[in-house]
Amino acid sequence: MPNSELMPIGAFARRSGLTSSALRFYADSGLLPPAEVDPVSGYRYYSAVQVTRATVLRQLREMAMPLAAVEAVLDAKADDASRLLDEHVSKVVGDAAAAQQKAAAIKFALGDVPGLPIAVLKGPVLAHAVEQVLTATAREPGMPALAGLRIEANPEAVTLTATDRYRLSTRTPVPSEPPVQTWGGTVDGDELRTAVAEIRRSAVVRLEAVPHGIWLRVADREDRHCRLLSEEFPDHHLMLASLGEVTTRATVSKEVLLRALEELPGARMALHIADQGVNVVSADDEHPGIPVPATTAGQALQIQFELTTLHPALSTAIGPDVMLDLRGDDQPVTIRSADRGDLTTVAMPIKADHSA
Repeated sequence: MPNSELMPIGAFARRSGLTSSALRFYADSGLLPPAEVDPVSGYRYYSAVQVTRATVLRQLREMAMPLAAVEAVLDAKADDASRLLDEHVSKVVGDAAAAQQKAAAIKFALGDVPGLPIAVLKGPVLAHAVEQVLTATAREPGMPALAGLRIEANPEAVTLTATDRYRLSTRTPVPSEPPVQTWGGTVDGDELRTAVAEIRRSAVVRLEAVPHGIWLRVADREDRHCRLLSEEFPDHHLMLASLGEVTTRATVSKEVLLRALEELPGARMALHIADQGVNVVSADDEHPGIPVPATTAGQALQIQFELTTLHPALSTAIGPDVMLDLRGDDQPVTIRSADRGDLTTVAMPIKADHSA
């Protein structure tokens, strides 16, 4: 190859983002040998076509991938390389979760602080409630509490709450034993999701509060620790207390209403509620709409929603029929099971001009 098409190791290092010493190491290991080595001076030269391999090599090492795995990815076809990447990421995530649990156990042992009993619930009941309520979480810059689940306990009940500002879900699962403490905290949502698989397989789960976290104590399985978020959770009590009087009510089949939402085009839709039932129309289109049988009471109403707000609020409802309690076209709607369950979701509509 003509020398004019080669670059010295320093220039190649700048192009690839690797240091000269790293390039020498990868050359000696066989991962990235230079295109040419001057037989007199020993200077190493690289070609432009090696930049891509060098860049990917650097990125793989930044992911803490072992050298053997890096070589396998670099030399594999696209499908095999994707599989190897997925396997590595899965292992890293699993190792991180295991390390997090071990660190929590060590901190708990070093602190020598007894856990504060919060509540005792059946594992499958708690797991189901957590999964339902966590659908209302969101990741918002500057608002980490929206990614958490609020747990509150008092001698009467245990309540789980989450909100993404457009939707608020709350459920009050029945405890196995009446709580003896009044306690509240916002638990990291991602860590709770990871713990769900374990707590679902435990007949009983005991919640204990410790500094900066909670323990999910399970019998014959590994206890799980979840961090508490320090950021303040939105004042959902004030919001729920300020809901106005219900002026329109519709009871409708959850499956039929969801199917109508899924069949309509567009990201926004309107519910036209009248004596004859509910008509679901696309807010962005001239679609004639889909009539949905419903039992209605109160004032006729037209109200618009984002699909991403209304669909999950309906899909997580318990039971075959849902009850919609409405207060006007610009007020939150309350969605709950028509006949059973304690999951309640409050969903915000959008204005007719499509602004939230």
